Amino acid sequence: MPSSINHTTQQLCRWHSYSSVAELEQAALQAILKAAQHAIHSHGAFRIVLAGGSTPRRIYELLRKSDTDWAAWQVYFGDERCLPPDHSERNSRMAALAWLDHVPIPSAHIHVIPAEIGAEAAANTYNEELRSVDKFDLVLLGLGEDGHTASLFPGHDFGTANDDTAALPVHHAPKPPPDRVSLNAQRLSAANQVIFIVTGESKRLAVRDWRNGVTIPAATIIPPGGVDVFLEASLL
Repeated sequence: MPSSINHTTQQLCRWHSYSSVAELEQAALQAILKAAQHAIHSHGAFRIVLAGGSTPRRIYELLRKSDTDWAAWQVYFGDERCLPPDHSERNSRMAALAWLDHVPIPSAHIHVIPAEIGAEAAANTYNEELRSVDKFDLVLLGLGEDGHTASLFPGHDFGTANDDTAALPVHHAPKPPPDRVSLNAQRLSAANQVIFIVTGESKRLAVRDWRNGVTIPAATIIPPGGVDVFLEASLL
Protein backbone atom coordinates (compact mmCIF):
# COMPACT_ATOMS: atom_id res chain seq x y z
CA MET A 1 0.00 0.00 0.00
CA PRO A 2 2.05 3.00 -1.19
CA SER A 3 1.60 6.08 0.96
CA SER A 4 2.85 9.62 0.60
CA ILE A 5 2.47 12.82 2.61
CA ASN A 6 1.69 16.28 1.31
CA HIS A 7 1.78 19.08 3.89
CA THR A 8 0.42 22.52 3.01
CA THR A 9 -0.07 25.47 5.33
CA GLN A 10 -3.68 24.44 5.85
CA GLN A 11 -3.97 20.69 5.61
CA LEU A 12 -1.83 17.64 6.23
CA CYS A 13 -2.73 14.85 3.79
CA ARG A 14 -1.58 11.24 3.85
CA TRP A 15 -2.23 9.70 0.45
CA HIS A 16 -2.86 5.94 0.41
CA SER A 17 -3.16 4.45 -3.07
CA TYR A 18 -4.62 1.07 -3.98
CA SER A 19 -4.43 -0.96 -7.17
CA SER A 20 -8.15 -1.78 -7.17
CA VAL A 21 -11.40 -0.49 -5.73
CA ALA A 22 -11.87 -3.80 -3.89
CA GLU A 23 -8.49 -3.40 -2.18
CA LEU A 24 -9.36 0.18 -1.21
CA GLU A 25 -12.72 -0.92 0.22
CA GLN A 26 -11.10 -3.60 2.36
CA ALA A 27 -8.54 -1.11 3.65
CA ALA A 28 -11.28 1.36 4.52
CA LEU A 29 -13.30 -1.35 6.25
CA GLN A 30 -10.36 -2.34 8.42
CA ALA A 31 -9.57 1.31 9.24
CA ILE A 32 -13.16 1.89 10.37
CA LEU A 33 -13.24 -1.22 12.54
CA LYS A 34 -9.85 -0.36 14.06
CA ALA A 35 -11.07 3.16 14.89
CA ALA A 36 -14.23 1.70 16.44
CA GLN A 37 -12.27 -0.74 18.58
CA HIS A 38 -9.94 1.99 19.80
CA ALA A 39 -12.75 4.44 20.62
CA ILE A 40 -14.89 1.87 22.42
CA HIS A 41 -11.92 0.70 24.47
CA SER A 42 -10.91 4.30 25.20
CA HIS A 43 -14.23 5.89 26.15
CA GLY A 44 -17.02 3.38 25.62
CA ALA A 45 -18.52 4.81 22.43
CA PHE A 46 -17.68 5.21 18.76
CA ARG A 47 -18.96 8.41 17.12
CA ILE A 48 -18.75 8.12 13.35
CA VAL A 49 -19.88 10.53 10.63
CA LEU A 50 -20.95 8.85 7.40
CA ALA A 51 -20.26 9.94 3.86
CA GLY A 52 -23.10 9.85 1.37
CA GLY A 53 -23.30 9.26 -2.34
CA SER A 54 -22.52 6.02 -4.14
CA THR A 55 -18.81 5.63 -3.33
CA PRO A 56 -19.10 4.26 0.24
CA ARG A 57 -22.06 1.92 -0.37
CA ARG A 58 -19.96 -1.22 -0.80
CA ILE A 59 -17.99 -0.40 2.37
CA TYR A 60 -21.27 -0.13 4.27
CA GLU A 61 -22.36 -3.49 2.88
CA LEU A 62 -19.11 -4.99 4.14
CA LEU A 63 -19.62 -3.42 7.56
CA ARG A 64 -22.92 -5.21 8.08
CA LYS A 65 -21.03 -8.52 8.11
CA SER A 66 -18.48 -7.31 10.67
CA ASP A 67 -18.04 -8.25 14.31
CA THR A 68 -18.06 -5.22 16.61
CA ASP A 69 -19.90 -3.87 19.64
CA TRP A 70 -22.72 -2.28 17.66
CA ALA A 71 -24.47 -1.01 20.80
CA ALA A 72 -21.56 1.40 21.34
CA TRP A 73 -21.80 2.99 17.90
CA GLN A 74 -23.22 6.51 17.50
CA VAL A 75 -23.87 7.27 13.84
CA TYR A 76 -24.08 10.77 12.36
CA PHE A 77 -24.26 12.07 8.79
CA GLY A 78 -22.00 14.59 7.09
CA ASP A 79 -24.76 15.87 4.84
CA GLU A 80 -28.23 15.12 3.58
CA ARG A 81 -30.44 15.96 0.63
CA CYS A 82 -33.78 17.68 1.17
CA LEU A 83 -35.91 14.79 -0.01
CA PRO A 84 -38.52 12.54 1.65
CA PRO A 85 -37.04 10.11 4.22
CA ASP A 86 -37.66 7.06 2.03
CA HIS A 87 -36.30 8.61 -1.17
CA SER A 88 -33.63 6.49 -2.84
CA GLU A 89 -31.29 9.50 -3.11
CA ARG A 90 -31.26 10.16 0.63
CA ASN A 91 -27.90 9.41 2.22
CA SER A 92 -29.64 8.04 5.30
CA ARG A 93 -31.76 5.72 3.16
CA MET A 94 -28.72 4.37 1.31
CA ALA A 95 -26.87 3.71 4.58
CA ALA A 96 -29.95 2.04 6.08
CA LEU A 97 -30.46 -0.31 3.15
CA ALA A 98 -26.79 -1.16 2.76
CA TRP A 99 -25.92 -1.52 6.44
CA LEU A 100 -27.76 0.12 9.33
CA ASP A 101 -31.01 -1.83 9.01
CA HIS A 102 -29.04 -5.08 9.27
CA VAL A 103 -27.08 -4.56 12.49
CA PRO A 104 -28.20 -4.06 16.13
CA ILE A 105 -27.28 -0.40 16.51
CA PRO A 106 -29.98 1.09 18.79
CA SER A 107 -32.25 3.36 16.76
CA ALA A 108 -31.60 6.20 19.21
CA HIS A 109 -27.91 5.99 18.23
CA ILE A 110 -28.59 6.74 14.55
CA HIS A 111 -28.76 10.50 14.22
CA VAL A 112 -30.42 11.26 10.89
CA ILE A 113 -30.55 14.82 9.52
CA PRO A 114 -34.29 15.59 9.13
CA ALA A 115 -33.77 17.27 5.76
CA GLU A 116 -37.35 16.61 4.69
CA ILE A 117 -38.46 19.55 6.88
CA GLY A 118 -36.40 22.02 4.83
CA ALA A 119 -32.76 23.08 4.85
CA GLU A 120 -32.95 25.83 7.49
CA ALA A 121 -35.14 23.91 9.94
CA ALA A 122 -33.12 20.72 9.51
CA ALA A 123 -29.81 22.56 10.03
CA ASN A 124 -31.13 24.14 13.22
CA THR A 125 -32.38 20.78 14.49
CA TYR A 126 -29.07 19.08 13.77
CA ASN A 127 -27.14 21.89 15.42
CA GLU A 128 -29.01 21.09 18.62
CA GLU A 129 -28.38 17.37 18.11
CA LEU A 130 -24.64 17.99 17.92
CA ARG A 131 -24.29 20.29 20.92
CA SER A 132 -23.55 17.33 23.19
CA VAL A 133 -20.86 15.97 20.86
CA ASP A 134 -17.45 17.47 21.52
CA LYS A 135 -15.47 15.57 18.92
CA PHE A 136 -16.13 12.76 16.46
CA ASP A 137 -13.97 9.66 16.54
CA LEU A 138 -14.05 9.18 12.77
CA VAL A 139 -15.38 11.24 9.86
CA LEU A 140 -15.81 9.59 6.46
CA LEU A 141 -15.89 11.87 3.43
CA GLY A 142 -15.99 11.60 -0.32
CA LEU A 143 -14.76 13.86 -3.11
CA GLY A 144 -16.83 15.26 -5.97
CA GLU A 145 -15.63 15.99 -9.47
CA ASP A 146 -15.60 19.70 -8.59
CA GLY A 147 -13.69 19.14 -5.35
CA HIS A 148 -16.73 19.29 -3.10
CA THR A 149 -17.04 17.15 -0.01
CA ALA A 150 -20.19 16.47 2.02
CA SER A 151 -22.41 19.25 0.55
CA LEU A 152 -19.73 21.93 0.69
CA PHE A 153 -19.53 23.14 -2.91
CA PRO A 154 -17.17 25.60 -4.62
CA GLY A 155 -18.46 29.13 -4.33
CA HIS A 156 -20.62 28.33 -1.31
CA ASP A 157 -20.12 28.86 2.42
CA PHE A 158 -17.76 26.23 3.83
CA GLY A 159 -18.37 27.23 7.43
CA THR A 160 -14.73 27.64 8.41
CA ALA A 161 -15.38 30.44 10.92
CA ASN A 162 -15.31 29.66 14.63
CA ASP A 163 -19.00 29.67 15.57
CA ASP A 164 -21.72 27.41 16.91
CA THR A 165 -23.35 26.64 13.57
CA ALA A 166 -22.30 23.05 13.03
CA ALA A 167 -24.78 22.39 10.22
CA LEU A 168 -25.40 24.68 7.26
CA PRO A 169 -28.45 25.01 5.03
CA VAL A 170 -27.33 24.67 1.41
CA HIS A 171 -29.31 26.14 -1.50
CA HIS A 172 -28.67 26.21 -5.24
CA ALA A 173 -26.31 23.24 -5.11
CA PRO A 174 -24.74 22.69 -8.54
CA LYS A 175 -26.02 19.12 -8.63
CA PRO A 176 -29.52 17.91 -7.73
CA PRO A 177 -31.24 18.26 -5.44
CA PRO A 178 -30.49 21.97 -4.99
CA ASP A 179 -31.45 22.09 -1.31
CA ARG A 180 -29.34 20.24 1.23
CA VAL A 181 -27.90 20.32 4.74
CA SER A 182 -24.21 19.87 5.43
CA LEU A 183 -21.94 19.84 8.44
CA ASN A 184 -19.53 22.70 7.98
CA ALA A 185 -15.79 22.43 7.49
CA GLN A 186 -15.01 23.35 11.08
CA ARG A 187 -17.32 20.69 12.51
CA LEU A 188 -16.08 18.02 10.12
CA SER A 189 -12.56 18.89 11.24
CA ALA A 190 -13.41 18.29 14.91
CA ALA A 191 -12.44 14.64 14.74
CA ASN A 192 -9.76 12.26 15.90
CA GLN A 193 -9.54 10.83 12.40
CA VAL A 194 -10.79 11.85 8.95
CA ILE A 195 -10.76 9.48 5.98
CA PHE A 196 -11.56 10.51 2.42
CA ILE A 197 -12.63 7.70 0.09
CA VAL A 198 -12.00 8.55 -3.58
CA THR A 199 -12.74 6.34 -6.57
CA GLY A 200 -13.57 6.91 -10.21
CA GLU A 201 -11.74 8.42 -13.17
CA SER A 202 -13.97 11.51 -13.01
CA LYS A 203 -12.19 12.56 -9.79
CA ARG A 204 -8.76 12.83 -11.44
CA LEU A 205 -8.76 16.62 -11.95
CA ALA A 206 -10.04 17.29 -8.43
CA VAL A 207 -7.29 15.08 -7.01
CA ARG A 208 -4.70 16.90 -9.11
CA ASP A 209 -5.90 20.30 -7.89
CA TRP A 210 -5.96 19.08 -4.30
CA ARG A 211 -2.41 17.72 -4.47
CA ASN A 212 -1.25 20.94 -6.14
CA GLY A 213 -2.50 23.05 -3.23
CA VAL A 214 -5.67 24.45 -4.76
CA THR A 215 -8.17 25.29 -2.01
CA ILE A 216 -10.98 23.03 -3.12
CA PRO A 217 -13.68 22.42 -0.47
CA ALA A 218 -12.05 19.13 0.54
CA ALA A 219 -8.90 21.06 1.46
CA THR A 220 -10.79 23.05 4.10
CA ILE A 221 -11.14 19.97 6.33
CA ILE A 222 -8.18 20.41 8.69
CA PRO A 223 -8.33 18.16 11.75
CA PRO A 224 -5.30 18.44 14.06
CA GLY A 225 -4.07 14.98 13.05
CA GLY A 226 -4.42 15.56 9.33
CA VAL A 227 -6.51 13.54 6.89
CA ASP A 228 -6.05 10.16 5.25
CA VAL A 229 -7.02 9.93 1.59
CA PHE A 230 -7.76 6.40 0.33
CA LEU A 231 -7.78 6.48 -3.47
CA GLU A 232 -7.20 4.40 -6.56
CA ALA A 233 -3.58 4.43 -7.71
CA SER A 234 -4.72 5.41 -11.22
CA LEU A 235 -5.85 8.80 -9.88
CA LEU A 236 -2.34 9.85 -8.84
